[in-house]
Amino acid sequence: MTGPNRNLVWAGVLLDELARAGVREVALAPGYRSAPLVMAAAADERLRVFTHLDERSAGFFALGLGKRAGRPAAVITTSGTAVANLFPAVVEASYSEAPLLLLTADRPHRLRGADANQTIDQTRMFGSHVRDFVEAAPPEVAEGALVHLRALAARAVASAVGRPAGPVHMNLPFAKPLAPTRVSGEVPEGFAAAHPLAARGRPAAAPLTRIAVRRSASPAGRVAELAARVRAVERGLVVAGPSPEPERDGPAAKALAAATGYPLLADALSGARFGDAKGALRVGGYDLFLKHAPARDALRPELILRLGASPTSANLLTLLGEAGGEQWAIDGGDRWKDHLNVASDYLRADVATFAEALCAQLAVDSGPTGGPAAPKASGREHSGTDSESKERWRGRWRRAREAASRAVAECSQGELFDGAACAEVVRAAPPGSTIFVSSSMPVRDLDAFAFPCRKPLLVHGNRGASGIDGILSSAAGVAAGGEGPVLAIVGDVAFIHDMNGLLSARDHAEIIFVLVNNDGGGIFHFLPIRNFEPAFTRHFATPHGLDFAHAAALYGLPHERVRTHAQLASSLERRIARGGSGIVEIVTDREGNRRRRQAVYEAVDPG
Repeated sequence: MTGPNRNLVWAGVLLDELARAGVREVALAPGYRSAPLVMAAAADERLRVFTHLDERSAGFFALGLGKRAGRPAAVITTSGTAVANLFPAVVEASYSEAPLLLLTADRPHRLRGADANQTIDQTRMFGSHVRDFVEAAPPEVAEGALVHLRALAARAVASAVGRPAGPVHMNLPFAKPLAPTRVSGEVPEGFAAAHPLAARGRPAAAPLTRIAVRRSASPAGRVAELAARVRAVERGLVVAGPSPEPERDGPAAKALAAATGYPLLADALSGARFGDAKGALRVGGYDLFLKHAPARDALRPELILRLGASPTSANLLTLLGEAGGEQWAIDGGDRWKDHLNVASDYLRADVATFAEALCAQLAVDSGPTGGPAAPKASGREHSGTDSESKERWRGRWRRAREAASRAVAECSQGELFDGAACAEVVRAAPPGSTIFVSSSMPVRDLDAFAFPCRKPLLVHGNRGASGIDGILSSAAGVAAGGEGPVLAIVGDVAFIHDMNGLLSARDHAEIIFVLVNNDGGGIFHFLPIRNFEPAFTRHFATPHGLDFAHAAALYGLPHERVRTHAQLASSLERRIARGGSGIVEIVTDREGNRRRRQAVYEAVDPG
């Protein structure tokens, strides 16, 4: 423990214990009240420090780091409205169950509520959106105080990575001096030698307390019950929704689909859409053919196993709402994830653990030749309304998938439209790369038009609260938190919303922004409000007419504008080969995009 005054000692102990608990990245924005925290972070060689010009960008960057790395990045802010600028990132972290640690500097207690400059009420300001809140005591160089501070740090990290993961807020008051100015008598002579645990922490860089992360166990009785239902029901479906741990839950969903023999509808954010299918029948294009009521009737399942959050596809949600019957929702988080109120059984269990347990139970229950055993009795009777075999059931989904694939191919000729552009990005992405997809239309287009493939790809997005703020910064954080190329698909309005995120890409990450520019809010063209002109164009579509080449030049990033499939493929190939960050802008038309998408829907005929 070293430091010229109590503030620096206090901040150094806090950052030391956070690093011992697993924190490796710190994002910060400049400010004086947070100077002790910044100086301590900068002096710790275990930490990568990323400096941003504004707190909102820093917060979303830290969020992206947490999503990709699976551990919380710390974001440091000064006091006042700087803290409030973290709120959008906090909300997204909470609803997408991503780890995030907020270290907010505050004024000393005597200045609060007293008209002191840059002083607001920061106590519990994020309300229920954080997993935990800590109001730290004023800095003090004393054994009990510093050991307690270490305990708070260990608990904060454990709460951030808990089940569910999420944001944790530590509010830290500092009185002057804030700079590393030596203050006589604030750090007692010989303190470190006399109190080694407080000053230096546990030996061998161990955390003060090792806190185990608890995963929700799989109830054995329910696993056996569901296994019996799977053996009894042929017309089943596995739906894998967006996951906070796609690299863990995705393979588990594929294994479960293979073990049950049920078709797998894998959301683009589930971790199961891309890579080796592992024997699962993955069905792409379901958003396209499930728009048609006859298709939904023909493909209505008797048993649905839904893993994780609600799927992105509105048409798949319609199928879930109409299906009735048995729907088992499995999710390990505390937040309720059945807004349609269609779950017949809701299990609070870790998704991957439950899927593995069910696969094991099905293997045990299989016959001596490895085939399915005779159905066991259960409390529910098999409907018996459809005598087709499971293979005929799977064949229906295959034919629907092929019809959607043909329709997309036929309607994607010529100039690009938004959905085809997303599919082209997936084709161009190298194996092992990561795609970050923006909220609003890009995530819907990727989900509808990017069909499953064997190429290993990881997809992230801010689907928790589905806001378009902080997209560029989040994508840059994802890029900084992992390896391999990162391609971010982002709409023009979201791009404008977070252009400071381009600084993060320039200074801290390598990322290719695929900017889909349709000159306004394209999603509104799919809503009934589009029929109400002139208010629609002025107040909803909001055409801006901006030339994004100027934004690229302002932030010092290469920029290229394309309009066709060939141009996009060529541009992405060159950009990936060169490395570094850049912008590939795709120019499309809002109303034309709506018509092209509608043409695909109409062309799909699953038979």
